[in-house]
Amino acid sequence: MDAQSDAIAAAVGRETDREIDDAFRQNYGRIARVIARVTGDRGRAEELAVDAFLKWWRHTRARGAVAPAWLYRTAVRMAIDELRRLARRTRYGRLTVPNQPSPATPEDVRALGEEQARVRRVLATLSRRDAALLLLRSEGLSYQDTAAALGLNPASVGTLISRAQRAFRAEYVRRYDTPSTTR
Repeated sequence: MDAQSDAIAAAVGRETDREIDDAFRQNYGRIARVIARVTGDRGRAEELAVDAFLKWWRHTRARGAVAPAWLYRTAVRMAIDELRRLARRTRYGRLTVPNQPSPATPEDVRALGEEQARVRRVLATLSRRDAALLLLRSEGLSYQDTAAALGLNPASVGTLISRAQRAFRAEYVRRYDTPSTTR
């Protein structure tokens, strides 16, 4: 390679590095929080968020203006997949490992943990789109951002969220015979 080609390659590399750094700084915190809300494990959420960025970095067509939407969609899918993996692991673990007593905790902490586990189990049974809609909305994303992240028509997001909430509520009541205390 000649000196000019080296200079061009270095400039493109710096621009790409800058784009990756900017996207990471702007989106990492929210993406990690979205994943953590699903998995309930902040450490694992941070690992999955980094994995989402690695996937994004390898997927060159997801750069530019579509990057945040692509990152959120990928992160939510990874979180839901992780939740389903945990549910399977728990289900099969109960078959092979005898029940172990849980450590004693204050009643309110236990009740909160139980409610979170119920919500996660119900989310794992919903369609990927419904679970993603509920998660992104609970994170505070606007309808426009939610539509961009999931590839939906912004005008239909409100209706879809309402349907997802009804599906969640119906499944929760079916499973636990009581309405969820979470909103």
